[in-house]
Amino acid sequence: MIERNKIKLFAGMLVFGSLWGFSECIIGTWFSNLDLPSGLLMTGFFAMTFLVSSRILFPCHGIQMGMGLIAGGLRFFNPFGGCHLCSALAIMAEGLIFELIWYGTTNFEYKHLTSLSNRISIGIISAYLVYVGGYIITQILTPLSYGQFYIENLFAMMPQYLASGLAVALIGGISVPIVLTLRTIDFHMKGIYYYPATIGISGFCWISIIGYYFVMI
Repeated sequence: MIERNKIKLFAGMLVFGSLWGFSECIIGTWFSNLDLPSGLLMTGFFAMTFLVSSRILFPCHGIQMGMGLIAGGLRFFNPFGGCHLCSALAIMAEGLIFELIWYGTTNFEYKHLTSLSNRISIGIISAYLVYVGGYIITQILTPLSYGQFYIENLFAMMPQYLASGLAVALIGGISVPIVLTLRTIDFHMKGIYYYPATIGISGFCWISIIGYYFVMI
């Protein structure tokens, strides 16, 4: 039974991480092509929706961090946009930061999230910290990977980094309460359908992105 639960959790992590990465590659690129603020929209709406939904369905540690690794890995192979490394690192960092923020919600009784104001507050705080934290981390790790990191540049740009998360916070204040409101929907899928569905969806996401990547190179 324990092994079966672990496999189910891994399958859930895989499908949510794949959907997150696929949306970053496809929808995020589409937003960029339309000159929309893709980073703000992707984190504030899509990332927060996938992260909070997965925490509701799989209330245990490590799922969201694993999702970030999967989504970031898929984003690294995205043939549709530039700066693959920095985007992948940002996504991985976002999964880790969300995990730390929501660390105490494994039982997910929502005792403190019954009111709309509390739901909006956790949405604003989570989205802001996830986005800004991921942004700052990638501004450190990406230059380090090229041996060109200068800490004085980081400090000089810090006010801009901190201000960049305000719009994301507002979006998170909308998306997270919606997800928390919909948590009462009964979501059960029999094992005979669960595993084929998760494998099929995840496989489609990875084959679509990585397959096109190798076609483009």
